[in-house]
Amino acid sequence: MSPARGPAPASRDGTVFDRLREAAAEVTRRARSVRIDDGALEQFAAILSRERPTAPSLDPAHRPFADDATTLAYVVTMNAINFGSGWFPTLKKSGGLSGYLTLSKALRERFEKQGYWRPAELAGLTPADCAAVLGQPCDGSAGELMALYAEALNQLGTFLLERHSGSFSRLVSAAGGSAANLVEILAEMPFYRDVSQYQDVEVPFYKRAQITVSDLAEAFAGRGPGKFRDLDELTLFADNLVPHTLRMLGVLVYDLSLQVPIDRGDLLEHGSEAEIEIRAVGLHAVERLAASCVRRGWQTSPHRLDHLLWSRGQSAKIKATPRHRTRCTYY
Repeated sequence: MSPARGPAPASRDGTVFDRLREAAAEVTRRARSVRIDDGALEQFAAILSRERPTAPSLDPAHRPFADDATTLAYVVTMNAINFGSGWFPTLKKSGGLSGYLTLSKALRERFEKQGYWRPAELAGLTPADCAAVLGQPCDGSAGELMALYAEALNQLGTFLLERHSGSFSRLVSAAGGSAANLVEILAEMPFYRDVSQYQDVEVPFYKRAQITVSDLAEAFAGRGPGKFRDLDELTLFADNLVPHTLRMLGVLVYDLSLQVPIDRGDLLEHGSEAEIEIRAVGLHAVERLAASCVRRGWQTSPHRLDHLLWSRGQSAKIKATPRHRTRCTYY
């Protein structure tokens, strides 16, 4: 489905994270296809609070380069194309890696060998350029994704040139050390405008804008471009893998009318009620999970639990059961 291209949602009282949480809670209250199993959630919270696990370092975006400029450019550029999970089954995978890890590894290798793309280069990239760097065909379903990647990178390059003096560092510094501000700055670009309409409720997710903040914090170990005073206000990065992991853990329960088409590999339409419910109820479940862990004495946060659940979702056991697939530019 084509990305939303209308104006960015109007600002409301409270931060962007307040709006995310309020909308997800309301969708959870109304949801018909997805629900939270309260007992399973509390049982999982008890296990986490007892074990206090840390997520393994699997993501190439969390490892710094030799210089800060390349680290910053890589995190921002990679997250500009950190979507396409609905197309991932059609991609050429590298050494058994997932779709995301295949792409992020390929882009990292390009930056290590040839340096990062400057904004003017990003603005001029073609689908063929993306396919060559990412090791993918330029036709068929994979070619559709390469065309979207080129458009996403063109948008980023133009945005940097026109709004931030052609500078990655000025993009981040414009946020003034606020994660909320950087999320809203990134959401000015169409492919980051991750907002759905559920009945009469506007539901923002901003998955890629939020994960850009988180990846900067990880890659820079909380210093410089990775220093955000409101980092722990981040929510779950609502995609298709973390809700699926929660489903496999019994925390999320899908109605049979939703579970059957997912299990047979049908694509879910982006913006459908069921697709919004999976993301929103997953987000709300992680809010509750984090709160339960804190009550039990383990100081964690939703975005830290996201890293943990995403890492667990890489296991063959969890991936053996199909997860929902949606074709959009948001995850």
